[in-house]
Amino acid sequence: GFLHYVVTDCEFNSSKLNDIEYTESYYYNKLEIIRFSSSVGKFVGYTEVGIKDAERLNNGPEVIARRAQKESYCLSNVGIDVESALTKS
Repeated sequence: GFLHYVVTDCEFNSSKLNDIEYTESYYYNKLEIIRFSSSVGKFVGYTEVGIKDAERLNNGPEVIARRAQKESYCLSNVGIDVESALTKS
């Protein structure tokens, strides 16, 4: 069989938006094919297929939607995580 999965991640040192990095990585059979990183601001391909997909995605509305994820997905969740950690320490 084949395995395809996506890993979405928010890495942060503080709850400030400029300290947060949003990444979305696409894997196929344990091999990372393509990744969006908010610090790069676009999709990057790591395989022949991933490079073609990255070019297509970077020229479409998908790249704009992913750029907005840093604020809409990460910022609200980071705030919750920081507040939770501070109240338990």
